[in-house]
Amino acid sequence: MKEFLTNSLFFGVVLTFAAYEIGLLLKRKVKLAICNPLLMAAVIIIGVLLALDVDYETYNAGAGYISYFLTPATVSLAIPLYRQLTLLKKYPLAIFAGITAGVLTAMISILCVSLLFGLDHRQYVTLLPKSITTAIGMGMSEKMGGIVTLTVVSICITGILGNVTADTVLRIAKINEPVARGLAIGTSSHALGTTRAMEMGEVEGAMSSLSIVVAGVLTVIAASVFANFI
Repeated sequence: MKEFLTNSLFFGVVLTFAAYEIGLLLKRKVKLAICNPLLMAAVIIIGVLLALDVDYETYNAGAGYISYFLTPATVSLAIPLYRQLTLLKKYPLAIFAGITAGVLTAMISILCVSLLFGLDHRQYVTLLPKSITTAIGMGMSEKMGGIVTLTVVSICITGILGNVTADTVLRIAKINEPVARGLAIGTSSHALGTTRAMEMGEVEGAMSSLSIVVAGVLTVIAASVFANFI
C-alpha cells in the first residue's frame, strides 16, 4: 500500500490539498491563530512523510505541480491593487516611505542577529532575502553565494509567522489605519502574509500586494549593499 501511494504521480498533490483542508477545518473549529491552515498543513505533511518514510524528492515529484499556480496567483494580487489605485495616487510618498522603512528594518535586524550569533558571510546572505517572495529570494541568495534551500525555509517561516501573528502585532502596536496595516504585513511577510491582509479588508490586501513588489525590488538593491557588512 505504501509503495502504491508513494509511487503515484498525484501522491504529493493529494497529500498537500488534504493537509490544507484539514488545516482549514482545525482553524474553523479551534479558532486560534496558531492553527493557521498553512502551518497546520506543513506539520501534517511532515508527519505523514516521516510516518511513511517518504523522502522529499518523492513527495515533490507530484506536489511540485502546485508551484505552477504560484505565478498566476501572484499576478492576481494586482486586482485589489487596481481597485484601490486612488489610494496609491493620494499617498505615494507615505506608502513608499513606509515600505522603504520596512525593508531597511529587515536588513538591519538580520545584520544585528548575524553579528550577535557570529554567522559567517554565507549564512548571513542566506537570511537577507527572508522577507520577500520566494521567486526573488532564491535568485538573490544564489547570486550572493547563500544556501538557497535555507533561504526558502527562512522565507516560508517568515511568511507563516507573519500570517499567524499579524493581528496580534498590529493590535499591540495600535495600528488601525488600513493602509498602514497592509503595508506592514506585505513588507514583512510577502505573499503568505498578504493572504491574511486580504482577509482583513480590500484596502489592506491591496497595500500588501503593492508591498510585495516594491519591497522585492528595494530588498535586491539594499542587499547588494548590506551583503558587504559581514
